[in-house]
Amino acid sequence: MADKRKSTQKDISVKDYINSLNDEQTIKDSQVLLKMMQGISGHKPNLTNEGTIAFDSYHYKYDSGREGDALVIGFHPRKGKITVYLMDGTARYSKLLTKLGKHTTTGYCLYIKRLSDVDLKILEQIVGQSYQNIKSKSKNGPIDTILWQTEK
Repeated sequence: MADKRKSTQKDISVKDYINSLNDEQTIKDSQVLLKMMQGISGHKPNLTNEGTIAFDSYHYKYDSGREGDALVIGFHPRKGKITVYLMDGTARYSKLLTKLGKHTTTGYCLYIKRLSDVDLKILEQIVGQSYQNIKSKSKNGPIDTILWQTEK
């Protein structure tokens, strides 16, 4: 049976989606991230079709012809693991990440079990720097590289 949340996400608000998560801690952590990311971006959250909550977007166009829009900052809440997206890559924030607290990373994903495991001021600094970096790179037109693969 298909996950009903995923099949109807386009019809529900971000608030309703978060409240449907059925895990009190994930709901509380998501509310903190909503406030933080909306404050950083100045944009209201947008729910994508896969459960990602995005704030603002940028356009990319690669030499290969691939073109589209991507989130500037955002997160995907799941019970026991929240993914924070740093589209310019986690590597560029390696010094700050050493001060963050308990987390893991991959190319552009920062995984946190609970926000109580990390220093929220450091997380806000990382997300804020990522937002500013991507916005500055996209202000003169589409971004032509996959940022997280090229940013160090």
